[in-house]
Amino acid sequence: MPIIIWTIQLILIPALSPLGIGLIKNMKAKLQNRQGASIFQPYRDIWKLLHKDEVVSVDASWIFRCAPYIVFGITIVVGASIPLFSSLGQGIISSDMLLVIYTLATGTFFLALAGIDTGSAFGGFGSSREMTISALAEGGFIFSLLTLALTRGTTNLFGISAIPMSLYDQSFLPTLLAFLGFFIVLLAETARFPFDNPATHLELTMIHEAMILEYSGKKLALMEWASANKLLIFTALGANLFFPFALAQSSMMGVVLIGIFAFIFKILVFYAAIAVLESSISKFRFFRLPDLLLISFIFNIIAIGLLNYL
Repeated sequence: MPIIIWTIQLILIPALSPLGIGLIKNMKAKLQNRQGASIFQPYRDIWKLLHKDEVVSVDASWIFRCAPYIVFGITIVVGASIPLFSSLGQGIISSDMLLVIYTLATGTFFLALAGIDTGSAFGGFGSSREMTISALAEGGFIFSLLTLALTRGTTNLFGISAIPMSLYDQSFLPTLLAFLGFFIVLLAETARFPFDNPATHLELTMIHEAMILEYSGKKLALMEWASANKLLIFTALGANLFFPFALAQSSMMGVVLIGIFAFIFKILVFYAAIAVLESSISKFRFFRLPDLLLISFIFNIIAIGLLNYL
């Protein structure tokens, strides 16, 4: 991959992810007949937190202090290892399907460790719930991407995105089922409705927010920024792996710009779908969530079964 494309990839995720959160909040406000905050408000919130002092519990260990940097760093590395606007990167080792999945799982692991490190009751049950959901979502995540790997003949994410898909392709129906399963996993892994309410103020319903309840200042800013990065990473995976059109196939500046604009358009469609969904349903009870994740797993198993049949 040319160095200029890799540099853009490295910058694009952290630069655009807060804007995505602002867009979702603004669209939800409009759908609920409210004015809503500016789409740039998340940038202001992060900037404000970066200039605030921190309060760290005396019971916190190095895990609590280092987890924000590890979690944020993982999202940056994964963001540079997945196709965003170009499919030129099939030689990158870090873009292997399983490597990306388990790198993201490592970030979730350190996030959960940070939640229980201070001994807070809220952090403990938030971490417990997060690991339960992650464990149940892992199968659906792997099998949704495995469906694409079987149809494209490669586990490299750039290689998968380089092969276009047609409505008349035999693999269209399995890919569609795999996408439905992936979208459920996206909502679970990024703490969106119906799995979690990112704007909740009720301690007993918190999952992600409970794990970062003890953070403040710069570390809280990194955690919030990493959460926005993760949402953009999952939407980018869904947009470019299941709908691989308009991706740059060369390093020419005009082609790259077209790829960037197409990427932004696809991401906006995903964010609009999330905003509509979150304005239409409420958060599910925790014990109903495994059923929804099981549906995701079943979608992917059926998709793989159809591939074998076809």
